Amino acid sequence: MVVIEPMKSEHADQVLAIYQEGLNTRNASFETIAPDWSTWDSNHLAEHRFVAIDTHTGAVLGWVALSAVSSRCVYAGVVEESVYVHPAARGQGVGRRLLDAVIASSEQAGLWTIETGIFPENEASIALHRAAGFRVVGLRERVGKHYGQWRDVVFFERRSPAVS
Repeated sequence: MVVIEPMKSEHADQVLAIYQEGLNTRNASFETIAPDWSTWDSNHLAEHRFVAIDTHTGAVLGWVALSAVSSRCVYAGVVEESVYVHPAARGQGVGRRLLDAVIASSEQAGLWTIETGIFPENEASIALHRAAGFRVVGLRERVGKHYGQWRDVVFFERRSPAVS
């Protein structure tokens, strides 16, 4: 059984290991090496991060977290989302349950837009986000180099129907 619970510092090693496994696919982020916990922690909103826990083993199967997109007051309700699932747990609904949890927490906090950028080659993440109510806003062409190659990013957002 899998439960979704708030992320705690005791999950740090597993969260960063899952992040690194995602980075190793070369289709999850422009980042190539997961940061240390202090850096990761300072870049994500404490009240909007969750882990999926295997209740039999206690292992973290995935995580989701939000980060602010800007310090400008006009963007106070706009956040960026990241979700990563352990390779052994992919395709089992873990990512969707994590997204549902962070969407609920964001709406309870009055946040009105969640955005994320996904490499076009990451078809599983694109399908996950579409299923969770995200829509394509546009394609950012050749937005950055990754391993020496220009990469496009599909830009998604989810506007909350609960926050007006």
